[in-house]
Amino acid sequence: MSLKEKLLSSFIAFENQISMESNLMANLRGEAIKVFENEGFPTKKNEDWKYTSLTKVLKEDFSVFANTENTIEYKDVQPYLIQDIDSYKIVFVDGQYASHLSKTTHEAIDVCLMSSALNKSKYQAVIENYFNKIAEKNGLNALNTAFCHEGAYIHIKRNKLSDRPIQIIHFSTGKETAMLLQPRNLIVVDENAHVQIIERHQSLSENPTLTNSVTEIFAGKRAVIDYYKVQNDKSEASLIDNTFIEQHKESNVAVHTFSFGGKLTRNNLNFYQKGQRIDSTLKGVTIIGNKQHVDHNTLVHHIEPNCESHQDYKGIFGDSAVGVFNGKVVVEKEAQKTNAFQANNNLLVNDKATINTKPQLEIFADDVKCSHGCTIGQLDENAMFYLRARGIPEKEAKALLMYAFANNVLESVKIPQLKNRINKLIAQKLGVNIGFDL
Repeated sequence: MSLKEKLLSSFIAFENQISMESNLMANLRGEAIKVFENEGFPTKKNEDWKYTSLTKVLKEDFSVFANTENTIEYKDVQPYLIQDIDSYKIVFVDGQYASHLSKTTHEAIDVCLMSSALNKSKYQAVIENYFNKIAEKNGLNALNTAFCHEGAYIHIKRNKLSDRPIQIIHFSTGKETAMLLQPRNLIVVDENAHVQIIERHQSLSENPTLTNSVTEIFAGKRAVIDYYKVQNDKSEASLIDNTFIEQHKESNVAVHTFSFGGKLTRNNLNFYQKGQRIDSTLKGVTIIGNKQHVDHNTLVHHIEPNCESHQDYKGIFGDSAVGVFNGKVVVEKEAQKTNAFQANNNLLVNDKATINTKPQLEIFADDVKCSHGCTIGQLDENAMFYLRARGIPEKEAKALLMYAFANNVLESVKIPQLKNRINKLIAQKLGVNIGFDL
């Protein structure tokens, strides 16, 4: 039985488990499973998936539901938490909420569980207005909607500032033979509100894991959102991360994606600008080796005038690693005075590594300032000679140059403790201690 067939046959059993939920969710699930049945999983025949195949990942016999409730202790997950900041935490283990590792709140802001938001009447208005409104109606997103049960629900109300960052962490223990996880996050940041969020998906064993995640983010007027994704998974873990962001007048949203591990990682990041004087920032650093595969697929849709977007993705690929960047900027006819920048720069550390890059502009307005470009190359031999001539060993010299290559992305990280953690991860990936303040 294929994974698609297994999921379709499991849907009725899943519905019986959650029979007490609202008519809205029951209808959404019913419609979603029909979409998934018709579309299934994407293939390379789909232009957006031309350079990324899910065939090998989908051959695994994934468990759709966890057989047992797996508990983990704080010491097991401590390395993956940023402990030196006071933060709210929403932690899940194999898709189940881990209250002993979490810290939620309902005081000035709502930081809690998606399952609570879907089933409690006090959240009904927000769910009806925002849930499943901007996620694309394709096979993967529909699959998540059909089976979604748990995830993070964050609501920053008007004129409120989250007094500390929020960490969303999904752990998979790997105690099942292979596990399919489908977390769903909804983040609503109202007018004049501000929040910082750090998200991580982390497997704790070498057993295969597939995570199909969907996150919807709504930024109201003059809202400010800083969102950070840290991806440094085990070698048999695969992640499909689908994030959709709707921005309104004068809002500012920045998403930083740091991809360092996992078997296959696919990041679908979509921005929709619905207002004037909006600023959207998309930045990423990818450092992978072995046979790892990371694919960044981005869209910024400029709909109204006087808006900006900035994309800057850096990739370092070694061994037989494969990188993909497929970035699209769409500027509608009404979106005059748009300023859109897109860049993808890559280093191939050896001859076996591969990068497929495809920056795209679709411009229907005539008074705009738009640019895009990509580079693929190797380390500068003159710079290497300069460093070696001053007594720096070859390995450290390479690491310094690669760090400098990616550093401008790190400069815009606004949480110092997170910046230190990313510095440490980069040093580990490069295999050296190059004197950073870690």
